[in-house]
Amino acid sequence: GVGLTQGTVYLLTNLIVRATPGLLWYAIIGPVGLQAVAGLVWSIVALGLSPYLEHLFDLITPIRLSELANPNRPLLKRLASEAPGTFQHTLFVASLAEAGARAIGCNVELVRTGTLYHDIGKMHDPLGFIENQMGGPNKHDEIKDPWVSVEIIRKHVTEGLVMARRHRLPKAIRAFIPEHQGTMLIAYFYYQAKQRAEKGARVVKEEMFRYAGPIPQSRETAIVMLADSCEAALRSLKDATHKDALQMVKKIMRARWQDNQLVDSGLTRAEMSTIAEIFVQVWEQYNHKRIAYPKAAMNPNQVKTVKSVVSSN
Repeated sequence: GVGLTQGTVYLLTNLIVRATPGLLWYAIIGPVGLQAVAGLVWSIVALGLSPYLEHLFDLITPIRLSELANPNRPLLKRLASEAPGTFQHTLFVASLAEAGARAIGCNVELVRTGTLYHDIGKMHDPLGFIENQMGGPNKHDEIKDPWVSVEIIRKHVTEGLVMARRHRLPKAIRAFIPEHQGTMLIAYFYYQAKQRAEKGARVVKEEMFRYAGPIPQSRETAIVMLADSCEAALRSLKDATHKDALQMVKKIMRARWQDNQLVDSGLTRAEMSTIAEIFVQVWEQYNHKRIAYPKAAMNPNQVKTVKSVVSSN
């Protein structure tokens, strides 16, 4: 396309400028062909160099984001096999975040790709996270030490960054790993530690039970923080109404706002209200009602009997 355009422009320019009609085509056809070939060659060179330029200058393009979001990428394949619960959590968070990003005009491709990698650090200790325990014993009940447990939880951020750098993920994608947690309090183990401290002399410092940050620096990472926070709560709802689900989502978002997790993100209160509505809509799509099968349909013998009665009639 580029070569053809370049050649056509060159041809038209010469037709206008040159004044000798007899030798016009002879004089022009050669240079036009050269211009077309040159344009084609430069197009091929540009396409060939673009991946190297993206890595060299840490650029993110739609093509690169699409490649990174491919589920056959090594890190994503490992996540699916080594931490399947986390992978399923990631897919639902991605659905929420992508819909929220689209609703307020954010970079949807960046949000989708960043979300897919936001929890890769959980592969350092999959059973340390409840979604991978698959109904088995809770590792932290066996540890019985909130100070040890909180380090396992916090470590999924630092380990995630190590993995991301090792696999040369762009800086814009790496940002989702720490920023989706910000400096949030790991409340369960914090309050567990406070209860233990009341019985002994150990001091409990809140910063020991918070993530290291930074807090979200863009609307995109802020959306993923909100989606990640709301995902488990939405999944836990069974027969809740739209209003109940929306109230719960807004309560979670309000807590993040009051904890100053979103002050650097550029996200507004109005946008958060829009995102809350979208999250609930996505949850409703996943949680739609299904028709209960009659017991006879689950019993092959009864089904055969019904069929024979119908055919005899």
